Amino acid sequence: MVNKITALYCRLSQDDMLAGESNSITNQKAILLKYAQDNGFSNPQFYVDDGFSGTNFNRPDFIRMMNDVESGKVETVITKDLSRLGRDYLKTGEYIEIIFPDYDVRYIAINDNVDTFKSENELMAFKNIFNDWFARDTSKKIKAVFKAKGMSGKHLSSPIYGYMRSETDKNLWIIDEETAPVVRKIFKLCIDGYGPTQIARILTEEGIPTPTAYAKSKGKNAGHPNAKLHRWGEQTIDNILEKPEYAGHTVNFRTHIKSYKSKKRIDNPKEEWVIFENTHEPIISQHDFDLVQELTPEIMHEFIEKIVVHAPDKSSGHRKQKIEIYFRFNVATATVIADSWEYDKKKKAA
Repeated sequence: MVNKITALYCRLSQDDMLAGESNSITNQKAILLKYAQDNGFSNPQFYVDDGFSGTNFNRPDFIRMMNDVESGKVETVITKDLSRLGRDYLKTGEYIEIIFPDYDVRYIAINDNVDTFKSENELMAFKNIFNDWFARDTSKKIKAVFKAKGMSGKHLSSPIYGYMRSETDKNLWIIDEETAPVVRKIFKLCIDGYGPTQIARILTEEGIPTPTAYAKSKGKNAGHPNAKLHRWGEQTIDNILEKPEYAGHTVNFRTHIKSYKSKKRIDNPKEEWVIFENTHEPIISQHDFDLVQELTPEIMHEFIEKIVVHAPDKSSGHRKQKIEIYFRFNVATATVIADSWEYDKKKKAA
């Protein structure tokens, strides 16, 4: 392919920003473009990942660059130094020593004097190990700061549905008057005898925006991109009903990251949570919150007064059967119609 790409790759993580202007994207671009022009590298194109860790290679523009490499479009990859390519010494070494050579791609790290077309790269492995150690050490320091903040009673997470951050104190949660009524409605319905599935159906039928839809309407990062925006789910209701935060408490250390090289969060057992009571204004009273926690499926069963199973109706050519559940104290009545035709459709689809 004529006039192949000279890939000028820039990366900056949140931690790198602490180093100041020397690692900025603007500075990296200036250094890379000047080097390419001074050394006769043609067709320079920038690939930029701003705000991405060097321990993870799942970065948008790095992936785009590697797609071009694998398509045979790239002749040379240039970075400011080895750490811009990555801080995982095993993976970084694999790209430099195996993957790039497999595609006949030359790699240059300007400040580290690395050029795979030359043989003077003996110190490269040690530099990669140092970059990996730097990432590990930075991670330890961040965890220490994170733990100190969490043990002081300050929130470690963004405000949950029903709350918003105070404009005068970023560590203080205040009630979001748009969504707090929905939270109160969810707890009231539960106390009235409705289960999570029923509550989700009621909110969906009333057209109340889900937490994801509400966050998107405010221009916020709303979590999973494939979340259903207009249908409440049973799990969402469960999560809301279980959060002590709605009674005014701060709960820290619910999750942890297994490794500094992985961003995947793992749930901690409840006995490892740290709870600070009465840190912000409650949406739900402690009495109502405690009552909801006691409404386990076994206790909910005790609320049932009777179940009426009607005779099956086969007039439509398939079996339909109506089941009515009456709860004590006239709190609710649930009606279910079992349709054999719908069941057969689901079985065939499965």
